[in-house]
Amino acid sequence: MSMTDLIAAARVSKAWPFQEAQRLLKRYPDGAKSDGSPVLFETGYGPSGLPHIGTFQEVLRTTLVRRAFEAMIGAKPEDGKTRLVAFSDDMDGLRKVPDNVPNQHLLQDNLHLPLSRVPNPFGSAHDSFAAHNNAMLREFLDRFGFQYEFVASSDRYNSGDFDDALRQVLRKNPQILDIMLPTLREERRQTYSPVLPVSPQTGRVLQVPVEVVDAEAGTIRFTDEDGIVVEQSALGGMSKLQWKVDWAMRWYALGVDYEMYGKDLTDSGVQSGKIVQVLGGRKPEGLIYELFLDENGEKISKSKGNGLTIDEWLTYGSEESLGFYIFPNPKSAKQLHVGVIPRAVDDYWQFRERLAEQELDKQLGNPVWHLARANGGFDAAEAPGAGDSLPVTYGLLLNLASVLGAEASEEALRDYLASYIGNGRISPELDVLIATAVTYTRDYIVPTLSKRAPTAQEAEALRALDGYLADAAEDTSAEDLQTQVYEIGKREEYGFASLRDWFKALYQTLLGSDQGPRMGSFIALYGAANTRKLIADALARG
Repeated sequence: MSMTDLIAAARVSKAWPFQEAQRLLKRYPDGAKSDGSPVLFETGYGPSGLPHIGTFQEVLRTTLVRRAFEAMIGAKPEDGKTRLVAFSDDMDGLRKVPDNVPNQHLLQDNLHLPLSRVPNPFGSAHDSFAAHNNAMLREFLDRFGFQYEFVASSDRYNSGDFDDALRQVLRKNPQILDIMLPTLREERRQTYSPVLPVSPQTGRVLQVPVEVVDAEAGTIRFTDEDGIVVEQSALGGMSKLQWKVDWAMRWYALGVDYEMYGKDLTDSGVQSGKIVQVLGGRKPEGLIYELFLDENGEKISKSKGNGLTIDEWLTYGSEESLGFYIFPNPKSAKQLHVGVIPRAVDDYWQFRERLAEQELDKQLGNPVWHLARANGGFDAAEAPGAGDSLPVTYGLLLNLASVLGAEASEEALRDYLASYIGNGRISPELDVLIATAVTYTRDYIVPTLSKRAPTAQEAEALRALDGYLADAAEDTSAEDLQTQVYEIGKREEYGFASLRDWFKALYQTLLGSDQGPRMGSFIALYGAANTRKLIADALARG
């Protein structure tokens, strides 16, 4: 694939990352800013609770758009044509104590302090609540291979890097109020100020009326919690901006060109867009995405802890499957719970296997192409190599582990696979799935298994299968085994209305589940003799 071919294909691709990148190309037709600075992508994170996959997805999706934009302008990641800033709003005051953290009394005693100044309740080496949560997020972003620059709000405020932008906010205070006050309830209007001072007595972020005394000097006046009127600087970490104003100030100060956000922030985006124009900046391009839901259809919340954590996904699935599940249509809501992981793993590998054989336009619509580039898998104009595949599906691994039950272990699965594969070589990717399959089976499958007794007709069909397996050679292929299973299910004397009923009977009587694998593949992996033992156990229950 030549760079020219890639640019041409990327600019007409209908894949959503390219469609988003088109918006930036309209902003910068030459693919660069007039001052030569990189096109800036940003993601935002509020470290008021443990990061979950909803946090991670924003970095991933923004990276996908970033890489798509680079492909459209013929740039490589190392060219420095773009930047990605992962911004943590750790100057925000702690408003409530999350449900899913230890030592809650410690947080309760420090409500309204900036998150970067709230003591760390986790007992880790990090010096604040925000620092611990930031480290957790960065650990996974680094593990996945993202290229990003981490920026903490507290560093920018405290160092004075935001001081010039803060002065501009103070200068434009009346115009900002004109934007914000009509959107607020009457009671809120009475105390609203774009600037939130930090109390010199308690260190808390205060929600109080603020008078701008001298915008150029950065001086403000307000009444502190003890009733004393205070006149102090708003600069150097002595204040923090209201959320919508802060967002706009960040766009203005950093020169952000692209930022996506969830639909729950739609109104915030409108108001912040107006404010950044007042400040003299420009609202970034961006996508409004649908939110992740838990298995009950409720919005995932950091404070509730009702979503999957990154570590939980990786306990039961692979890194690649996480990215694959997140990739499709960001404007469609997705349920996020452990039950979606097995299908995501197998779907990822199906798309990965197809990639090398696809034409360029199809490759650019394949999630695996985008995911490989997101973590530096190949250069902008480099074609992917030969298609990869696994010798077994993840679903089949889960079925094998569930049949082994209490005897399921990584070693046991490797032994079966070594014999099944032939040369005994197990790839690193398959080794990861072996470990996660054992854990997933132990935690979520074994507790739900319930093998039923076969009906009289089902028992006759099982005896026929047993008779075939008794005479079958050990090296009988999975396809030949599958064909014979089909043939037995088609026989009129067993009375199955459809093959689906026959397979359901196999799953329920042999595996204890309503769903299962291709039986030919399962028998080839588990072995004919072992499968005959399953049949014997089922017949004994009848």
